[in-house]
Amino acid sequence: MEPLRFTEQFKKLVETAANISDDLEASAIILFVHAAVDWARLRKLLGERNVIVAAYNVRTLDGASENGFHTVTITYVNDTTVSERIDDVILEAVADDFMPPGTRVVVIYSGFDPNIHDSVSVINLVEHLDRLSGRYLRELEAKVPLPTLKIVIELAIEIGNEGREDKNVGTLFVVGDTHKVLAQSKPAGFDPVRGYPRSERSLRDAKVREGIKEVAQLDGAFVVSADGTVVAACRILETSGAQITLSKGLGSRHWAAAAISRTTSAIAIAVSQSSGTVRVFQNGECALRVEARHRKPMVWKANDADGEQQTSEKK
Repeated sequence: MEPLRFTEQFKKLVETAANISDDLEASAIILFVHAAVDWARLRKLLGERNVIVAAYNVRTLDGASENGFHTVTITYVNDTTVSERIDDVILEAVADDFMPPGTRVVVIYSGFDPNIHDSVSVINLVEHLDRLSGRYLRELEAKVPLPTLKIVIELAIEIGNEGREDKNVGTLFVVGDTHKVLAQSKPAGFDPVRGYPRSERSLRDAKVREGIKEVAQLDGAFVVSADGTVVAACRILETSGAQITLSKGLGSRHWAAAAISRTTSAIAIAVSQSSGTVRVFQNGECALRVEARHRKPMVWKANDADGEQQTSEKK
């Protein structure tokens, strides 16, 4: 494919996007590219502004980082709309901390002809990212009903936000496939929900959720059934982390969450004690990430991209 041509239309579009970005104090400019680019020339056009370039082929982005551009590679699917592709890039860019979640971003893209840049849009991330939460949450619904997922994730977010007794609290919920999860775990000691009738262990009850916030300070995971009932608490997961790949810096709670979601059909939801961030694991991978310290908006992320990757190996 021929390199991207700096036509008068393209240069004017870039100039317009830069002016809009300055006027609105946008946090970044996102540029979709379909071919190799003269990055030094593009940098001269855009000055020192924060620019994220997105492409469907990683080779297209060769040399971009060396010229001060952030890069995002997205998967091309024929039936995805332009809007959905923009969504994917925004989610990835926020996940990689290329721009903060509560600001505006200006996007340059091909809205009509896939080989010609012809469109500029301004997106308010406060509203936009919040609307995306439902779409990505529904992708997990096949294994756990959506109402249950929402209740557990909202509870995890509250724990990440509030902590307990002026202290940060980290915890883990494992939702669904309860028989296998119980078989691959053991009691940490006293189980504070044992002996209560099922009706008094439902997370649909606000009093139960408040009680869970107190128990979350104890070691171990909560095992939650698909209908939102807490089956057990303070469970130590006994699963191997072999073949699991996670971002550098994540602790044993996240490794356990990833592992149990790989060896069972359950979905694991981990709350980071250090940051309050909520991560949702499916099939051994982080499927969503929610920055709990920023309650408005909720920022749902399609993957986990905090930094370098770690991979466990069998010993």
